[in-house]
Parts: sequence; C-alpha cells; structure tokens
Amino acid sequence: MKTVILCGGIGYRLKEETEFKPKPMVLIGGKPMLWHIMKTYSHFGFKEFIIALGYKGDQIKQYFLNQKYYQNNISISTKTGKTILHKDRKNENRSDDFKITFVDTGEETLPGERILRVKNYIPKTDQNFMVTYGDGVADIDIKKLVSFHKRQGTVGTITGVHPRSKYGLLKINNKFIAESFVEKPVLKERTNGGFMIFKREFF
Repeated sequence: MKTVILCGGIGYRLKEETEFKPKPMVLIGGKPMLWHIMKTYSHFGFKEFIIALGYKGDQIKQYFLNQKYYQNNISISTKTGKTILHKDRKNENRSDDFKITFVDTGEETLPGERILRVKNYIPKTDQNFMVTYGDGVADIDIKKLVSFHKRQGTVGTITGVHPRSKYGLLKINNKFIAESFVEKPVLKERTNGGFMIFKREFF
C-alpha cells in the first residue's frame, strides 16, 4: 500500500526554520521530520511513498538523492566527477529501504488538490492508500490503523487525537472567584491527527 506524504506547505508557524528549508526538512535529532515519519511507516512494513512536493521541494529531493553520500565516506575526482563510495559494514544497517516517487504538486495547492495530483502514481490495482502530512511525527501503530480501516469498510479513516490547549484554563464560580487553574490541559474534542487511509473510490 502506498503512502502519500503532503510536503508542499510553506510552514508560516516555523518561519525561523522554514525561511530556508521546507518544514518536513526541519531536523529532529539530526534527521529531517519527514525521515522520522517514513521510518514509522517502514517499521510496520509500508515502504512505498509518494511525496507531494511544493515549497522548496527540490531540497527534499536532494536529501534523498544524496543520502548515501551523507552516510558514507567518499572520494571525488574534481576533474572527472568520478565518485567512490567507501561503504562501511557498520553503515549498511543505517541505509533506508524506501521506494519514493516525488511529484511536484505546486506551491499554492491545497491538500485535497495535492492528493488528486498524485492519483496517477497510485496503481489502479491498489484498493487503498494512506495519506499523512510531512510535519506530523507520532507514536502510532500503522498496522492497527489499517486493520481498523478495513473492518470499518468506510471510504476514509482519519486518526483523531485529543489536542492540548495552547492556554491555561481558568474555572470560576458564579461569584467570579477562581476555583481552579489548569495549565494547558488535554481537550475532550478531537482534531485530525494526520494519519489517514482512503479507498481508491475517494477520488
């Protein structure tokens, strides 16, 4: 099953980082956020990705095209351009096993349109495909999510999460006396957690 990762947004809320790079390339522990998301899916056996590119998308391509050079020692002839990769046995386990299709879906495109623009890269034989955002890292069991989606039989499944309030909440009585104050509590409502599965008929 293919996983579509939406990586086209500008990322205004991380402007100090995203002025120079796309949000999925912001580093967490020395690795891009996008890489962490892909490792989560590949851990559960889902290793085929379609990256819907937009803002500074070439930087995402460059990272994966040059990943082998970042992970190994290399020798380069500046005259001929010949490159020799000095692979080390200890680095062999560090190599990722991803199959990635990069699709330029435009800088101003909304998420639904980005999904539509990658339609031709999802084989017609695939009954389902997954979708997530390139800036949402989570501890989620993808296999359980897929099983749930198939049991439900719906066109789409969206993972709901309880968000945390951005503010401390104050409870007051009818005399305007504060009874309690909770710093940034988890809210009862759910928001889109970003891990989705759709049947092909979604299109």
